[in-house]
Amino acid sequence: MSVDSRPLAVALMGPTASGKTALAMEWAQRLGGEIMSVDSALVYRGLDIGAAKPDAGMLASVPHHLIDVREPWQPYSAAEFAHDATAALNDIVARGKLPILAGGTGLYFRALLEGLAPMPEADPDVRAAIAAEAAHKGWPAMHAELAGIDAAAAAKIKPTDPQRIQRALEVFRLSGRPISEWQRAPARARLPFRVLKLVLAPRDRAVLHARIEQRFDLMLAAGFLEEVQRLRARPALEAAEKPLDLPAIRAVGYRQAWEYLDGVVSADVFREQAIFATRQLAKRQLTWLRGERDARWFDPATDAAALETALSLFLPGILRTA
Repeated sequence: MSVDSRPLAVALMGPTASGKTALAMEWAQRLGGEIMSVDSALVYRGLDIGAAKPDAGMLASVPHHLIDVREPWQPYSAAEFAHDATAALNDIVARGKLPILAGGTGLYFRALLEGLAPMPEADPDVRAAIAAEAAHKGWPAMHAELAGIDAAAAAKIKPTDPQRIQRALEVFRLSGRPISEWQRAPARARLPFRVLKLVLAPRDRAVLHARIEQRFDLMLAAGFLEEVQRLRARPALEAAEKPLDLPAIRAVGYRQAWEYLDGVVSADVFREQAIFATRQLAKRQLTWLRGERDARWFDPATDAAALETALSLFLPGILRTA
């Protein structure tokens, strides 16, 4: 029987507010690991409190990767994440450390672990042209254009999702082929690592909802609205014609805070909308996670021993020396 010599990695997955960050920190400190963030909000500088980004003390005590790699007005695709994460993983294992992938962005996990179908690289000139057209016509009109050339993609993309509309139109203009056709092509090779997938999620949805509400109130007390005011004051965001179309500002909580500071809603409505949006995000994350057939699920409140057993069976040599 051949020995599987692939390097090891642990993927700590789960919905927002399920306790992934704290557990990843504990494991990294105990096992000599380094944390790979798999979170589409944490890549942006300045999105700290509202994104539940690890604080300065945590970042200093354990090496983290793919945090603060883009400005809030800059795009960052799943393909870029997969490229950067693969390079970081190879560096981590080359130094004899254990990679711990922690986050809840399903598209990032899929791009990294399973590979994405090959398609044209992003082209700044084409993107700029599409953005200029959208500024004149509006994104619903651009979505209608997409529906005319790629009905399958348009059916999956909401008219209110400019990032995905732009990418679909960009791919078609660069290649002459619909993005849905590219997506049906075989994916690139899977990540050459043995990955233990662990899902951290309370069994009782009400528990998760309560955690989300409590965490959001703590974010408000920690200065979340002041953080958003600082973002709004940055020249590049002040100059943005439609800042709410930017992926960073569409992150849950930030869009709602932005609208509140614009005077669109009251403080009470803002809080309710932000908590509701976060719960909807958790629902989408749980739906995606149920499709991960090789992942094992654990309730953080009741399954600590079982979680530790799963880890020890996967990393017996590391745990014996930890």
